[in-house]
Amino acid sequence: MLDSIILRDVATYDSTGVEINDLKKINFIYGANGSGKTTLTKFVHDPENENYQDCSLTWKNNLPVETRVYNKDFRDRNFGKGKMDGIFTLGQATKEQIQAIELMQVELSKLKDEEITKNTSLEQHGEEEEEAEDDFKESIWQTAYKKYERDFKEAFTGYMQKEKFKDKILSEFPKTASQPETHNTLKEKAKTIFGKPPVSMQFITKMDFSRVLEIEKDKIWQKKIIGKSDVGIAGLIQMLNLNDWVNEGRSYLQEDETCPFCQQQTITKDFRKQLENYFDETFTHDTATAKACAEEYNRLAQNLLNHLFEIETREKANEETKLNIESFSALLKTLTSQFAANKELLNNKIKEPSRSIELVAVQAQLEGIEQLIIQCNAEIKKHNDIVDDFTNQRSKLVEAIWNFLIEENRVAIEAFNRKVANIQKLTGEIEKRLNELSVQHATLSNEIKEANKNVTSTQPSVDEINGILKSYGFLNFEIVPSKTEPNQYQIHRQDGTIAESTLSEGETTFITFLYFLQQAKGSTQRENITEERILVIDDPISSLDSNVLFIVSSLIKEIIKDIHKKKGPIKQLILLTHNVYFHKEVSFVKDKKGPNARERSFWVLRRNKNISSIQAFGTDNPILSSYELLWKELVNRDQNSGITIQNTMRRILEHYFKILGGHNDDKIIKSFENHEEQEICRSLICWLNDGSHGITDDIYVQRLDEIIDTYFDVFRKIFRQMGHEEHYNMMFRTPATEETAATNN
Repeated sequence: MLDSIILRDVATYDSTGVEINDLKKINFIYGANGSGKTTLTKFVHDPENENYQDCSLTWKNNLPVETRVYNKDFRDRNFGKGKMDGIFTLGQATKEQIQAIELMQVELSKLKDEEITKNTSLEQHGEEEEEAEDDFKESIWQTAYKKYERDFKEAFTGYMQKEKFKDKILSEFPKTASQPETHNTLKEKAKTIFGKPPVSMQFITKMDFSRVLEIEKDKIWQKKIIGKSDVGIAGLIQMLNLNDWVNEGRSYLQEDETCPFCQQQTITKDFRKQLENYFDETFTHDTATAKACAEEYNRLAQNLLNHLFEIETREKANEETKLNIESFSALLKTLTSQFAANKELLNNKIKEPSRSIELVAVQAQLEGIEQLIIQCNAEIKKHNDIVDDFTNQRSKLVEAIWNFLIEENRVAIEAFNRKVANIQKLTGEIEKRLNELSVQHATLSNEIKEANKNVTSTQPSVDEINGILKSYGFLNFEIVPSKTEPNQYQIHRQDGTIAESTLSEGETTFITFLYFLQQAKGSTQRENITEERILVIDDPISSLDSNVLFIVSSLIKEIIKDIHKKKGPIKQLILLTHNVYFHKEVSFVKDKKGPNARERSFWVLRRNKNISSIQAFGTDNPILSSYELLWKELVNRDQNSGITIQNTMRRILEHYFKILGGHNDDKIIKSFENHEEQEICRSLICWLNDGSHGITDDIYVQRLDEIIDTYFDVFRKIFRQMGHEEHYNMMFRTPATEETAATNN
């Protein structure tokens, strides 16, 4: 069945348009002429027409049903050409054949019901899967993308939308490594690969401090360098521990001069010889060795410090340094202090060779610094390896990052995959059953079509139309088979002449509608007479008298009963009319709270300022009586044009004062006391009659909105002057009009 109709940007429907939602089995749409009813029916008949690009139909359970439309176009298509197509019904069928077809129809209906149920389940599972995907998409976006966006944003390039990110995670899930790298490791790699374009870094030159350590450990520093002990003066020098003092004073010795030590005696050759013998070659060699080692040590130490200070300065300025600069500087500071201390010790040793010294050990600091340099160079090598193979390394890093994300969210991903797999399993089972139902449906439909071919006939439709015509007094014409063409029929007078061109408008409308009803029950195609269908009927009594009105309403009510009983091929009815009496008659239901009433919906279609709009009333019939409807139109006058207001006022005054009260225009005018008020009332009556019977020009229409309020006040005063103000107030306060006003507001 139809679920909704949307009309937009066509005829009197503007860009906002009209939406008719939640259509029931039976739908009544009341609307005045020109409100847009025919446009609606034309669209339903031919929704693919290019004129209706912005309009749409929605079908319940997405199952389109054949739609048959009765409107002026139907009359034009089927009459005026001198012949009509025959309508096939089950005319030649026996009782058993009809029952067999009905049983097949029941079985077909069950198949359709199961298809609807399965499709509903399929939609529910689809919604469940979509909901699961939405939940997972939001969750993984927060726990993976947002959490690591700052660290790994480069790896997310191309997947920075929730849907794409979710799809990437799911596509990479089976490829994940069992032991991904840690976040910190990946973060450090990302700084190199995802930062500025990487460039090669220079290695830190290694230092050789082996000679420094050799000198530092030389035994010369613990050796007391003194003179020869078997010389005569040796005992005194050694006893007084004057070895270094005497050795230093030797440089001041000169022959035949005063002794530099006592400043009293003259230096003799014997004394000089004893000194020379005391400070022999061993002493000279040892002191020379100590001095040379000290000088070499200090030179090597200074070179090392210069090299290390240069490294420290360069790496502190390097933002991307791989050196642990804090540890390096701390060790360098200690080493500098140690070298300074050793330099002092060495100077003392040179001055006083007899001293025994022990240099401060610098090995720990040097080895510590060496280890830092080794570690730094190892990091530089890694960096340079990455630079040398940047594209490959970047690809590996991106893959490693996705592996890390997947492993961290493995539990959530597996839970989602299990849920989706279960839903898809159920979906697959339903789709399999739907395929089976589709085959069964097609097979049974073909069987029904074949059965229809064997038992259908067009004559029963002709007989029924002629019977209805005679029953209601249309005796001067009937439908008869064409003498020249098979399955074609014509309208003949009693004398045998073709009557179609001489029929009155009322007769043409009536016989056209009877023909449509036969089509609604059968089909012009033999095999399609039992297919489900929807009827859309637009003003079937527009030119008929009151007698035929009740005939047509009676025929339509029989269709409505069959729809409620689920009998026959017609499954839904949409009826549009402008006639209040016909609307009341055809929509009448005894039990307004019963199930049949709940399967009906009511609408009022209006046009104001050349724009159509619609108001829904649910299961409540808004059309109470024609007189009450006229008052409703005044209550809702803002939704109607000025010309409609003119006609409404005229009909109210005419019905209440002239027909019911017997008062003519003069009496109404004379109810006003002074001449000025009488002239205003007279102008109102003239205005009303002019607006309802004439065609206003453009200038008058422009004035219309300006004078409606003025004449509406005069309209109210007429009831007061005639002594019927209470009636006026009552009609403006009836529950029906109050409810309508509340709905409009």
